[in-house]
Amino acid sequence: MPVAWITHPDCLLHQMEEGHPESPLRLHAIQDRLMACGIDGFLLHAEAPEATPEQLQRVHTAEHVRFILNAPADPPQHLDPDTLFMRHTRRAALRAAGSGVQAVDMVLGGKASLAFCAVRPPGHHAERARAMGFCFFNNVAVAAAHALSRGLERVAILDFDVHYGNGTADIFQDDPRVLLCSTYGHPLYPYWAGSGDSASLIDVPLSPYSAGTAFRAAVTEHWLPALERFQPQMLLVSAGFDAHGADPLGNLRLGLDDYRWLGRLVQQLAEQCCEDRVVAMLEGGYDLTALARSVEAFLEPFMGGAL
Repeated sequence: MPVAWITHPDCLLHQMEEGHPESPLRLHAIQDRLMACGIDGFLLHAEAPEATPEQLQRVHTAEHVRFILNAPADPPQHLDPDTLFMRHTRRAALRAAGSGVQAVDMVLGGKASLAFCAVRPPGHHAERARAMGFCFFNNVAVAAAHALSRGLERVAILDFDVHYGNGTADIFQDDPRVLLCSTYGHPLYPYWAGSGDSASLIDVPLSPYSAGTAFRAAVTEHWLPALERFQPQMLLVSAGFDAHGADPLGNLRLGLDDYRWLGRLVQQLAEQCCEDRVVAMLEGGYDLTALARSVEAFLEPFMGGAL
């Protein structure tokens, strides 16, 4: 099956302040790299729909959804010091959340083995009732809840962003149908020290300047046994690439080989346990060159003989 690539032009319209690292240039850099390396021509392209209020309210409170859908945007307003709501934010956030719904439907429908959502704003810091950390709706949570609504009984979320996905944990920490496996740099925003492995949260904080050896050991020693016990029916990935050593907001030292290794591992896990069902949502990654090449490295194992 092909690899699906889901995005929308509305995701380019949302802007933070001038010079903010979470900018439309991130999507441009990824697209340029995939065209240059030849991957783009083998992708199944699709446009993200807008998420519906019903889909959003599976993971967010009705009050939070109403606030984002109706918040005044002129002048732009800060929802927290890092998160600016402006006149195009609502459209971009709805497309970003809706991309996960589209991705789940494509994967469950047998149209793709991996559906990668190249969208912004990112989502994994958005809690059930709060926007924060560049995030308005929790895109991967919306996708996971949609998968469960389609009849799946167990889904796993793999989050390798350098910043902990506190919003995803807030939404699913008491839901036995969802396993959240995380690696992240500590201490970094949002300053999560780890819950200790529980039935639903597998947290592995990594010390500053940890490189690929420590990251791979964390995944192998903590994620894999939990996934083996859980036997998910779909893998959802919070694909943040800001653990790369060049990233200006991170404190880890991952390289392209680590993202290629992780892509291969996810592909193999999906083949073994969940009928090749993988949905990936773009999260962080703020050095444009490192981001674009890291996405390329992660995708390569899914391309099979296409390249």
